[in-house]
Amino acid sequence: MSVEAFERLHGALQYHIVNSMGWTGLRSTQADAVVPILEGKHCLILAPTAGGKTEAAAIPILSRMATEEWVGPSVLYVCPIKALLNNLESRLSRYAGFVGRTVQVWHGDIGQATKARAKRTAPDILLTTPESLEGMLISTKVDRAVWFGNVRVVIVDELHAFAGDDRGWHLRAVVKRIEAYARQPIQRIGLSATVGNPDGLLDWFAGPGERQVVGSSLVTTDADVTIDHVGSLANAATVISRLHRGSKRLVFCDSRSKVEELAVSLRTLNTRTFVSHSSLSASERKLAETAFSEERDCVIVATSTLELGIDVGDLDYVIQIDSPSTVSSFLQRMGRTGRRTGSRRSFLFLTTNDEAFLLACAITTLWREKYVEHIAPPPLPWHMVAQQMMALILERPGVPSHELVSTTQSQFPELKSETVAATFDFMVAKEILFTSSGLASMGPMGEKLFGRSHFLDLLSAFASPMVLVARHGATELGYVDPMAVQQQKDSPTVLLLGGRSWKVISVDWPKRTVSVEPVADKGKSRWLGTSRWLGFEVCQAMRRVLLNEGDAGLGLSKRGTQQLEEVRNLITAPDRQGSLLLEHLPSGRLRWWTFAGGAVNNAVALRLGSIGSTRVDDLWVETGPGISVPALTARPIEPGARLAFAKDLAEASELKFAACLPAELLAAVFASRSLDETNLLKLLSI
Repeated sequence: MSVEAFERLHGALQYHIVNSMGWTGLRSTQADAVVPILEGKHCLILAPTAGGKTEAAAIPILSRMATEEWVGPSVLYVCPIKALLNNLESRLSRYAGFVGRTVQVWHGDIGQATKARAKRTAPDILLTTPESLEGMLISTKVDRAVWFGNVRVVIVDELHAFAGDDRGWHLRAVVKRIEAYARQPIQRIGLSATVGNPDGLLDWFAGPGERQVVGSSLVTTDADVTIDHVGSLANAATVISRLHRGSKRLVFCDSRSKVEELAVSLRTLNTRTFVSHSSLSASERKLAETAFSEERDCVIVATSTLELGIDVGDLDYVIQIDSPSTVSSFLQRMGRTGRRTGSRRSFLFLTTNDEAFLLACAITTLWREKYVEHIAPPPLPWHMVAQQMMALILERPGVPSHELVSTTQSQFPELKSETVAATFDFMVAKEILFTSSGLASMGPMGEKLFGRSHFLDLLSAFASPMVLVARHGATELGYVDPMAVQQQKDSPTVLLLGGRSWKVISVDWPKRTVSVEPVADKGKSRWLGTSRWLGFEVCQAMRRVLLNEGDAGLGLSKRGTQQLEEVRNLITAPDRQGSLLLEHLPSGRLRWWTFAGGAVNNAVALRLGSIGSTRVDDLWVETGPGISVPALTARPIEPGARLAFAKDLAEASELKFAACLPAELLAAVFASRSLDETNLLKLLSI
């Protein structure tokens, strides 16, 4: 431990670190964070899962709080999921208690009585979500000047998870609005797993002022990683039931349906199994996670809900069904293991099909090469500009129109200020907003589109599909897709939820509830979901694996070695043009194996333009014959083709707040997010 860093801390914290917590010292990242945080710098703290990031931020902030006698709420601690907030409460409350301070969780599952007590006696640290902060900003029951006037610091846990989608833009815009009430500049501290562009991520997140990245962005390859191919989910269940008996095993699946199906199979094989995913009720998830953390010989099957920092105790083994789509996600999941002194990190892939096997090999290849993705916020968040305009009107009724526009421009400095103003004018023309005597308010169309439940729809960056609450008696089990409860003609409808089968007794559509009872029959599960295109680097790694350009150190099992030979026989195209493999199909069509990802392949298809109908996959583009690579390279994407492509996407999409944008601007959003022309040029030049 750095003695200098330790001695900079408040005396009470020094005492409790040694005597109450029994630490012999701070970890290196924690020690490195002390001075920059005490000096008020914006920081990005990097460390793997269970690497002590929370303590690295909290300990020096508590030291400042005690030394400078801050008045609460002075710290906003923001997390991407409510379960993580709940998990952190006891730990942060203990640390805060060392200096006589308090912590309060505030999100949608917290009762009004608890929130009322917090308003009367403000906590020093508020654990919350961006959506809950938005709710406080637009609420008529919150004195914003009192509640946010003393805020000194915003800590964002799992910053990379926010920044990768529109929740990041929403979070940053909300913090900017809170800063208008604060009586001093707000220090911003982000906590993140390893990312490929830490400086860029911090620049995007931080406000004006000095900033520093704390911790290493280097990827460690010191771990036991094995890729096995089992061919089916049923076979995976058999392997898991027999492997590592007597130990805790965390199994990741990348869909809720697979989680449910695997859990049922494991229980059939007499394996004690718990389940965690976002469609289970909070109480059901909590029961599973608590039981799992306290037991030894068991399995918990989860989606990415357990990829983040929720504590489920010491783990020896993480098993992945098929493969995550990014190295970052792989590192997060593997980081659940190897926490005890003397133990190693461990990760086992059990793949069920050719593409998943190849993806697992690619992710492992990139990890061995110490590559990790750059986090890039989605470009052109114009729909979030519209959301913030409406939220600002609810926060400040009668706000002058010019102030509304200028405030929104300051929230999104990356965007063209004149287009922000044009967006406001469009919303007024569509009667989403209304102006009178230079003052802005919600218009009749804005009330119609977003006014339900006191504008509850405005709190979130994403549209939520309709779900039904499943209840067994008075117990809330979770949420199911309405399509899953449609009655069968000849038999009762049986659902899978929480790894158990439930027979549908009745559906109350007005109340959006479904009554169920346990049954022994095998059920089914169904949820709406979307799949994202794979990234360019991941697909290029798949190419290298297939072409035998670097499979050293993959860690293949015997079955995995056999499977690699089989998938390499899938690509038999003899014609190579640059980096592309051209396969002449029996139909006379041409398949271009690009290994470039869907966003690049969309751009390839648009370059082909009117020449033949095209089909697009992550790995290939299929079209008519007669086009050479040089011709493709020289062929630009026609503006009309780009616009038509984007408009088709916009019509098929459920992008929230899309109604607030003119067609051309909405098309620009989709084009920027669905076409990767930068990597297309890179591909064609290889």
